[in-house]
Amino acid sequence: MNTKYTEEQLVELISHHDRLYWKNGEPEISDAEYDELVRALQEIAPENELINKVHAPKVATSGKVIHAAPMLSLNKAYSLEEIIEWANKNARSLEEEYLIQPKYDGISANYAGGILATRGDGEEGENITDKLPLLELETTSYKGPVDRGTRGEIIIRNDDFENLYSNIKRKDGKSYKNSRNAVAGIMGLKDISDITRQGAKLTLVDYDMISFTSSLKEFAGKWPDILQQIEDLPYPMDGIVIKYADSKYGDSLGNTAHHPRSQIAFKFTNIQKQSKLLGIEWSFGKNCITPVAEIEPVNISGVTITRATLHNAQNIIDKDIHIGDEITVERAGDVIPYIVNATPGLVRKPALITNCPSCDSELERRGPELCCVNTECPETLLQRLLASVKNIGIDRLGEPNVRKMMTTLNVKTLKDIFHLTVEDILKLEGFKDKSATNLFNEIQNAKDVTDYELIAALNIPTVGKNVAKSILQEYTIEQLRELDEESLAKINGVGPERAAAIERELLAQSFFLDELMECLNITSSVGNKETEKATICFTGKMPEKRSYYETIAKERGLEPVKAITSTLSTLVALDADGNSTKLKKARNAGIQIMGLEDWLSNKKNEVATTKTAEAPVVFKQEEKVESENSDFENEKDNKPEDIFGDLPLFNNFE
Repeated sequence: MNTKYTEEQLVELISHHDRLYWKNGEPEISDAEYDELVRALQEIAPENELINKVHAPKVATSGKVIHAAPMLSLNKAYSLEEIIEWANKNARSLEEEYLIQPKYDGISANYAGGILATRGDGEEGENITDKLPLLELETTSYKGPVDRGTRGEIIIRNDDFENLYSNIKRKDGKSYKNSRNAVAGIMGLKDISDITRQGAKLTLVDYDMISFTSSLKEFAGKWPDILQQIEDLPYPMDGIVIKYADSKYGDSLGNTAHHPRSQIAFKFTNIQKQSKLLGIEWSFGKNCITPVAEIEPVNISGVTITRATLHNAQNIIDKDIHIGDEITVERAGDVIPYIVNATPGLVRKPALITNCPSCDSELERRGPELCCVNTECPETLLQRLLASVKNIGIDRLGEPNVRKMMTTLNVKTLKDIFHLTVEDILKLEGFKDKSATNLFNEIQNAKDVTDYELIAALNIPTVGKNVAKSILQEYTIEQLRELDEESLAKINGVGPERAAAIERELLAQSFFLDELMECLNITSSVGNKETEKATICFTGKMPEKRSYYETIAKERGLEPVKAITSTLSTLVALDADGNSTKLKKARNAGIQIMGLEDWLSNKKNEVATTKTAEAPVVFKQEEKVESENSDFENEKDNKPEDIFGDLPLFNNFE
């Protein structure tokens, strides 16, 4: 596999998509595209820890749980040929039997001794026993309350998601986009009383409940029929798991740090169906409007698809997409469905629009996007105000209530929100004394802001909190307003494009900024630049798991990193005189290299720390080593193009 990326670029890119997937639950690329990046990294840097990292979604936890048997991830295959190649490595004969099971798309969990825990890092999970009231167990010959030891996947059945979740709302009043996001969102709730009141239901499905069998000799012949039967099941899935039927033999093959050798996952990728483009709805953002395709309903992986993203105006032009065309819709890895291509229909209507669907102003092309430049456009004002509210820290205000404020109270800007009284809020539909007082108090508390939160609230394109924070560690807001575009471009991390946007917006919003500064209590970031920690990277095989040494490094005040960069402080290897790629790279860069024993005994950089943690709960039951049947392990403020330039896969960054 050839790649345009260096190891450093791949590490940064994979880490970026990890954050989007696991922290934000908003992936930008498909699982297949992500796995291609990991494969590319494996080819050029097989020792890099990102290759074997076990991910897990963030959940609301009541403590740590140490698993008696590891819950590892799975190696992946994308074709029948790859599966057969894997099976042939260790099959004892053509009669070797395999179990073929669904690969559920949710959160892997283990229930034992009255405790429900997530997989976590494979060795240590999170205690989510408080979520048991929401769960129904499905296992062999049983369906009911979770009352017996089970290793499986927390999911929402397709029929439950279709029938129940259209009426179940998130805290912000919006509906869940898909079952995976719903599971992740509910598992992240500290208080489940509201979601329980709405009738939410989750299912813990036992991994071994559904199994098909096949010998190696019969595998290729049986595969299409088994694949179809599994795809027809009423569960969200992103693949199939193949494992040795002889579990003792499978266990004897052992594990890598990432996966058992006795199992492999076949990933569903490029799942495409044909449909017809019926129309286009234009969705408003704070700086542009985005086309969303309305299509004839089509079922993909148990989900009925009626809408698909078209990304931007340029994509419509490039693919010559018209209303009435026959289209190919793809849903890979549960990313929002999108249109791959279009075949001209008998009757075609233009898909692009020239005037704003909200205010009828003429639209303007800015790069690949269509933008409404009318500063009084109601929908653009709403989206920009919503973004400002989020950046300034008024968490209770979602789109429904901001919209009510704009129509009922004539609110247009953040300043207007900060001037609201309890009596004003009570005029909004749905608010009573307590809720109005709570929102008023939150608005008052939001008046205490940092300077970078204030700049982020101006919605300057590509300038979020992180970029603003970096800039305002060097300049006050007033100093920033005096800089011209050329001076702004010289600030680290800004560059010409951001500089032009900053100068333009600070000038355009000068009066608005003055008003905000008068009603807010602003903390300056100048002089508060955080001292960067010394970084350390570990390479090669070591006596203990890499996490063991990283924990020691953190206790010494060091920051563990995954790749060799020019800013790396120290590289540690079992043999400092070795000739691995990382060691050679470190020597060429003049980076300090230490042998493991020398580093462990070197205390001069150690920083004393006090650590407190809840005592972990340890599962005592005997269990075989088994992985779960899933790798759902679910502020784009900073843009990485300063590192990567115009390389592909960065077209979606804000």
